[in-house]
Amino acid sequence: MMRRGQLSVWAAEAGFLRAGVVPAVPLAEFPAYTDWLQRGLAGSMNYLAGHRAEVRADPRRLLEPARSIVCLAQSYHGPQAYSTEFTDGECAWISRYAWGEDYHGVMRERLEKLAERMTVGWGPHEWRACVDTAPLLERSYARLAGLGWIGRNQCLIDEEAGSWFFVGFLLTSHELEPDIPPPDRCGTCMRCIDACPTQALVPNADSPGGWEMDARLCISYLTIELRGAIPVALREGMGRHVFGCDICQDVCPWNERLLRYPPPAGEEKFAPREGLVAPRLDRLAALTPQEFQAMFRGTPVTRARYHGFLRNVAVAMGNSGLASMKEPLEHLARHENEMVAEHAHWALAQLGE
Repeated sequence: MMRRGQLSVWAAEAGFLRAGVVPAVPLAEFPAYTDWLQRGLAGSMNYLAGHRAEVRADPRRLLEPARSIVCLAQSYHGPQAYSTEFTDGECAWISRYAWGEDYHGVMRERLEKLAERMTVGWGPHEWRACVDTAPLLERSYARLAGLGWIGRNQCLIDEEAGSWFFVGFLLTSHELEPDIPPPDRCGTCMRCIDACPTQALVPNADSPGGWEMDARLCISYLTIELRGAIPVALREGMGRHVFGCDICQDVCPWNERLLRYPPPAGEEKFAPREGLVAPRLDRLAALTPQEFQAMFRGTPVTRARYHGFLRNVAVAMGNSGLASMKEPLEHLARHENEMVAEHAHWALAQLGE
């Protein structure tokens, strides 16, 4: 059995902040996952269900000879202010993970580099790299591998790095010495529960910390995953978020701690691109499809798609309460896309009130 000490060295050389190992076996958490799906809490994210859900029951369905899963963390923390400090009503908020280059390619490149180094050091092995696109119960394996505990906000939290990190996974036929999960350190803190504007974190005594995520209410789901109209009852709670949401992480004491004791610098490619930190709403509302692609090419923001993004911008302008948003909203209200136009009309009514 290979020891994890050498693996940590190689992982650091590949550019990762942290590495851990867990056996490639089924998890006790799988029934809870299927129950979450059956209760409809995944919303319209159908890619989480069906055959892909069944594959998540056993990682060896992704790589039959897998004996271990190497779990890797990569920080994207930076010195920029948190969204909870964001007060400029003329500007939008884009989740900080999307300010730089899309993490999928960056993480995959480093996973492949680590897999090759393992081949050189330990001999040939079959492996597969996964970066949140493969059907794998990622948070659960990462927790068991010691990368952090699952907080009440359902994020993986590390005592030193907070929750500002991406995770990647390397399934390997090598049998590696496993790590142990850390203790839950949320204590009695309820900041994330109290701070969520749409109350997407709901009680469940059988979930970590006694809470779970109802994705249908989550601002990240509404602004990224949802296709079609955003439920009217949830629009006001979205504030000026146009892609993703960081609130439940921003208020977490383990992330507040990073303002005083920052972790090692994250990958430079995750550093904010010019114009992506709190961009002006009127500028975003005026983007053409070509300008949208040019502004966000290579970042996660393109996942929202052009019309979905304009829908989000319209809601954010309505929530701004500023009369200066009336003119760009009137422009969107005449948009050829019915969804965009409807959300703009809603936003104009908010300004009228």
